[in-house]
Amino acid sequence: MIDYIRENLSYYPIFWRYLFKTKKEVTPEKETYGPDKEQYFYYYEPSKRTSDKIVFWVHGGGWNAGNPKFFDYVGQCMARQGYRFVSIGYRLSPKNKYPTQIEDVCAAYNAAVKYLKEKGIDTSKIVLTGPSAGAHLSSILCYSKKVQEKYNVDVSDIIGYIGFGGPYSFRKDATKTLKMLINMLFAKGYDRREGEPKELMDKSNIPMLLIQSRHDGLVGFGCAEDFAEKAGEAGNICSIYEVEDKRNTHSWYTAGCFLFERGENKTLDKYMTWIEGI
Repeated sequence: MIDYIRENLSYYPIFWRYLFKTKKEVTPEKETYGPDKEQYFYYYEPSKRTSDKIVFWVHGGGWNAGNPKFFDYVGQCMARQGYRFVSIGYRLSPKNKYPTQIEDVCAAYNAAVKYLKEKGIDTSKIVLTGPSAGAHLSSILCYSKKVQEKYNVDVSDIIGYIGFGGPYSFRKDATKTLKMLINMLFAKGYDRREGEPKELMDKSNIPMLLIQSRHDGLVGFGCAEDFAEKAGEAGNICSIYEVEDKRNTHSWYTAGCFLFERGENKTLDKYMTWIEGI
């Protein structure tokens, strides 16, 4: 309960830092991949590129909020670090029920890869990442052969996966807020195992890092442990990083960490270090 209260109290200081501390590095290029206003992605080309890896990001927001424009500060942060960066948007719940979201994420991924190739950019070193609901969706794209086949997604260019605070398993002890968001995501009668990352995981050569806090307040640490256990059973490489920063509630570490400089936030530093090392 204490962490849940801390999570709710974090929104104003995060928003304050978002408004007054975000540094504009580049102007992103906006590309649509469908007729809906949420079906677009942002592409960030850093002014000084330091890596040949490309980071793809699927935003969070409980499946019912957020878009690449709102999370522009994440792209600006990554551009400052010297990375090409793609920020993916998708249609939101409760108006659009699952699997609309994973359909969009897969379509956006394909469209973004095509877009980059048409620019003459090498896409053979993609790191797929996402926080919260974005971790849920991106992990399904990355590790479910069923989904990959259904939406014609080739993941051979993905060299690593990082998820922040993801609801990878739909646990009975989930918080009331998370249960409410899940209920909004799925239509009545839908088999939720068809949208549960743990149940959809297959054998993969893509290593994963799960960033999770024991003081999340929204998504329990057990979700990461469940996913890691399933990864082990499948023979997949997986490690869990337990958040050490004092700002360790859900919103602070899943997306708020990108409002800091690398040297002042251990979670952001772990994220960058892992990307550098793969």
